[in-house]
Amino acid sequence: MAAASVMLGPAVSRAAQPVAANWQAFAAVYQAPQWFRDAKFGIWSHWGPQCVPEAGDWYGRLMYVQGSPAYEHHVRAYGHPSERGFLEIIGQWKAEHWCPEDLLARFQRAGARYIVSMANHHDNFDNFNSAHHPWNSTRVGPKRDIVGTWEKLVRQAGLKFGVSNHSSHAWHWWQTAYGYDAEGERKGRRYDAHWLRKSHGKGRWWEGLDPQELYTGPAFVPPDGLDSTAAINAWHEERDGQWIEHTPPHNSDFARTWLLRQMDLVEKYRPDLVYFDNYRLPFGQTGIDAVAHYYNKSLEWHGAINVVLTAKRLSLYQSHAIVEDVERGFLDEIRPVPWQTCTCIGNWHYDRALYERHGYRSAKYVAQRLCDVVSKNGNLLLSIPQRGDGSIDTDEEKILDDLAAWFAINGDGIYGTQPWRVFGEGPTRPPVGMQSEHTAKPFTAGDVRFTAGKGVLNAFFLDGPQEEASIVSLGRQALPDAVIEQVELAGGSSLAFRREDEALRITMPPGQKVAFVPSVRIYGRGLV
Repeated sequence: MAAASVMLGPAVSRAAQPVAANWQAFAAVYQAPQWFRDAKFGIWSHWGPQCVPEAGDWYGRLMYVQGSPAYEHHVRAYGHPSERGFLEIIGQWKAEHWCPEDLLARFQRAGARYIVSMANHHDNFDNFNSAHHPWNSTRVGPKRDIVGTWEKLVRQAGLKFGVSNHSSHAWHWWQTAYGYDAEGERKGRRYDAHWLRKSHGKGRWWEGLDPQELYTGPAFVPPDGLDSTAAINAWHEERDGQWIEHTPPHNSDFARTWLLRQMDLVEKYRPDLVYFDNYRLPFGQTGIDAVAHYYNKSLEWHGAINVVLTAKRLSLYQSHAIVEDVERGFLDEIRPVPWQTCTCIGNWHYDRALYERHGYRSAKYVAQRLCDVVSKNGNLLLSIPQRGDGSIDTDEEKILDDLAAWFAINGDGIYGTQPWRVFGEGPTRPPVGMQSEHTAKPFTAGDVRFTAGKGVLNAFFLDGPQEEASIVSLGRQALPDAVIEQVELAGGSSLAFRREDEALRITMPPGQKVAFVPSVRIYGRGLV
């Protein structure tokens, strides 16, 4: 767990003239703003029409995959997707119990310093007053500006506001909707995206809209005659089941319209953060143009580049031009520039079965992840899944309440801090990279993470020590020139300690105020 040099930089990035649309120009002028470095923790409203069935993530794509749980659920609850497809889900999204004021108050109490609203998902539905895409939440579904409502309330609360844009993948993600059942009584019958046209909406709730603008048009349509679900699923997996970032070959206007939608989103709501669900950037130069537009808009609004744009799997050079997001994953080092990991207590879209079996990640798990990420110069963006009606369930409320209690005691060791000389110590080595959470071993009482700020060294015990805690990184051998003068339990009183060659040993009180991930504040000379 070697030390790393952390570039703190100024509060904002400044540019004397408009930023050119290339990676070199971005890297030359960009530094993550101070508000992002200080905030550390955000909460994400990852919410849209796919939450209506309450059947988990990627429902829109998977409901067209015969034999999948989403397909079976859809047939039972709504009918066969050749007749009642995803359009019916949008029509039933009313958000009748969405109370963003109450949710925001709970999110803020739970420690969030920035709030992110999903602007669209791979389902290609815009949750805002979109000027370039008629399939949006002001026209159908809730008939409300979801993003605009969040933006206004979040700014009133004094928090930073972000949006997430996932729609660049819609064109390949939706290709299953052009398929068919390979087996059973409806064998060979194409799903609704194959045959629905604008004329079919006459007299219906979506009259005037073209379903092909939602489903994006056929690109990888399985040929007739595939006679097993395995064969048709293999067809899709090979052609459109990959994470494709290039422009669709069948629809050159898709990338152009995507850019117009993205620029409209930025100009209408002036987000402090934009999250791209992309490896590097979508559509080559088009994605680069989107970054330049956003940075130049920030110059117009703030006189400086005071915003954050995230994408995934960046090169080292690119991580100095935009901020890297490590989805549901870990790093094993202190990064020299700020980064973010995004995760969720459950599935990205609401899953009732997960709630019913009490399967969410706990507040303790969230705090562990947060401390690990912050110790390595990162931020944590946490999704709290909302039901289709806009509400959250009782287990989610309990998790948020537990986080509120934890932040009330330990927040000073998180907000506005920087990494220390090493990020931590302990036996647990999390797997490195995106999508690695599911293989991570639980943290132990010997796993410690450090942050530093305002002359104080903070040490977080990821699984709570026993009566005596040992920190090897603070022993005389590890830090011979330091003097430790006082150790306090966060939210409590001074603790007895003794410093030996091998470790700093701290006597922890029985019955700690917070049952999970406690921290201590260490004062002295030569520490920070």
